[in-house]
Amino acid sequence: MANPSDMDEEFVEWDTIADCGQDVDEVEVIDVEIEEIDDGHHMAQIRTQFKHQFEALYAVSMTIIEAIALVTQRAEPIPYHTSILSGEGWMLELLNGHPEWICTELGIHKHVFKMLVDELQCHQFNHSKHVTLQEQLGIFLYTAVTGLSIRHVGERFQQSNSTILK
Repeated sequence: MANPSDMDEEFVEWDTIADCGQDVDEVEVIDVEIEEIDDGHHMAQIRTQFKHQFEALYAVSMTIIEAIALVTQRAEPIPYHTSILSGEGWMLELLNGHPEWICTELGIHKHVFKMLVDELQCHQFNHSKHVTLQEQLGIFLYTAVTGLSIRHVGERFQQSNSTILK
């Protein structure tokens, strides 16, 4: 749509008022007033007034359209879990680190942790789509040992709250 201030005054016809949702009776009244006016100055005044009203309507319409566009836009989500060390990475550090560290963090020694993983696999427990069996067991043990909230455990393992709850 062209900017109304750039439009030629002769381009705007009075019949277009009816297209803008006004009553037909109002349009007829305007037409009668225009027919009664012979002076070119008055006609120019009416056109100028109409042009200003049209520009105001256009500005309001554009503001409403922009507001609707802003409200309906979806913002890009901001990642929450952005630590360089994932839960799986932390589990690897525990398993490959000092023998007492895994006991401090998970409450069991490395050989017991490995036996638990093997036993779980024997009972048909497997990796999930995004979380290894070792990490699942680590999440359970870490929660039991620390008593931290789901949110804090999720931050430690870089997983969503819903994943931690599973």
